[in-house]
Amino acid sequence: MYSFTCDYTEGAHPSILKRLAETNLQQEAGYGEDSFCTSAKDKIRKAIGCPEADVYLLVGGTQTNYTVIDGMLRGYEGVLAVQTGHIAVHEAGAIEFSGHKVLTLPQHEGKMDAGDLEVWLEGFYSDETYPHMVQPGMVYISFPTEYGTIYTRSELEVIYAICRKYKLPLFIDGARLGYGLASPAADVDLPTLASLCDVFYIGGTKVGALCGEAVVFPRGNAPAHFFTTIKQHGALLAKGRLLGIQFDTLFTDGLYLKISAHAIEMAMRVKEIFASKGIPFFKDSPTNQQFPILSSEQIDSLNGKVAFEIWEPLPYGRFVTRFATSWATQPEAVDALAALL
Repeated sequence: MYSFTCDYTEGAHPSILKRLAETNLQQEAGYGEDSFCTSAKDKIRKAIGCPEADVYLLVGGTQTNYTVIDGMLRGYEGVLAVQTGHIAVHEAGAIEFSGHKVLTLPQHEGKMDAGDLEVWLEGFYSDETYPHMVQPGMVYISFPTEYGTIYTRSELEVIYAICRKYKLPLFIDGARLGYGLASPAADVDLPTLASLCDVFYIGGTKVGALCGEAVVFPRGNAPAHFFTTIKQHGALLAKGRLLGIQFDTLFTDGLYLKISAHAIEMAMRVKEIFASKGIPFFKDSPTNQQFPILSSEQIDSLNGKVAFEIWEPLPYGRFVTRFATSWATQPEAVDALAALL
C-alpha cells in the first residue's frame, strides 16, 4: 500500500544515511561542537547570505517552537498566531505549558492577514487596562502554512513592517520550508526570507532528514545564553554530530532544494489527477499538501489501497482529506493513485 499520510513516513535521504555510516567511527566532540555541525552552520550561513547569523541545530519541530518562543519571551508575554497555527492546535499546548499564552487571530487560507494583526495591536494598546493583560511579545507564522499555502514577498514585507513598528520579533516556522521555497508559486528564496524575519528554522525532519531543525537568527541576534536554553528545554543532542551530518549533507550541492522540488513535482501530479476527475479541493495549495474533498464512497474505495488523512468532515457525507508528498514519494505511487481514481 502506498502512503500519502504525511511527509515523514520514510527515514532519511540515502545520501544522509551514507554519510552517517561513513563517519560512524570518527571521533568528534559532543553537543554540537563537532566538525560536521560547524560545516553545516557555515553552509547555512552561505545559503541565506548572512555570514553573521547564529545557527543552532535542535532535535524536532515542537521542541524548536517551544524553545525559541520561551527563549525570546518574558514571563508575562504571549505569542500572536492564527487560529490554525501549528503552535495553537497541534503541539499539545507546549507553548502554554512553558507559561506563554498563544494569542490567536483569524486565519485566511491558513495565513495571517497584516490588517488583522495591526487592528489587534492597535486595539490592545488603546485599552487602558492592557498592563493587566498578557502582553504580545512575538508574532509567529509558518511557511508553508498548515493548509499548504505560502506567503508572498509583499505579504511578508507588510507583516514584518508591522512587527518592527511594534517592536515584536517575527518568528517563521519552517518545518516544511523546503516545500514552500520550491513551490512554483513562491517569490521568495532563503536570503529573502532571512531578511524578512528575526528568527526562522529550516525543517529537516519533514524534508529528508531523520530528525532535526536548524534555527537561524539571521543577524546574530540570538537571545543571550540560547545554547543553555536549548539544553534546558531538552532539545540538545549530546551526539550533535547526528544533526550536523544531516544538515551538512542537505546543504551540499543544493540537495535540500532539489529534493524539495521533487516533492512539489509529485504534489502537482496528485493535484492534476484529482482535478481531472472533477474532484474539488478545500484549499488551493501550491505545495506538497493537497486537500481534495471526497465522498464517503470515494474514501471507502481507496481505503486499504492508499493511505491518506481525513482532515475534517463536511456536510452531506463529504470529507476534507489530505494527501502529502515528500522528498521520497515515488512516481509509481502517484501512478497507482491515478489508477485507483
